[in-house]
Amino acid sequence: MPPETPSHAADRLDDDDYPAYTMGRAAEMIGATPGFLRAIGEARLITPLRSEGGHRRYSRYQLRIAARARELVDAGTPIEAACRIVILEDQLEEALRLNEELRGRSG
Repeated sequence: MPPETPSHAADRLDDDDYPAYTMGRAAEMIGATPGFLRAIGEARLITPLRSEGGHRRYSRYQLRIAARARELVDAGTPIEAACRIVILEDQLEEALRLNEELRGRSG
């Protein structure tokens, strides 16, 4: 893979889906432990990408999802239930966005 130009690399950092953060940095950013990130990965809430060396890498979008799950767990919700709630919230948000988009086209 050829090296990225500085402007192209900066563009990727603005991309919500670009896996820019290591597990340690991601855990620090959301106030959790690497074990928490592994647990929500095992629960299939998020699937981190892997670097060429096999290390987990997280995007900003994934960190927002993980932070929401951490809030629920901190409030006493079991991790499996927290993951399911976050998935449903995300699906609802997407459905509402699509619904609004379709209404805009017909009106």
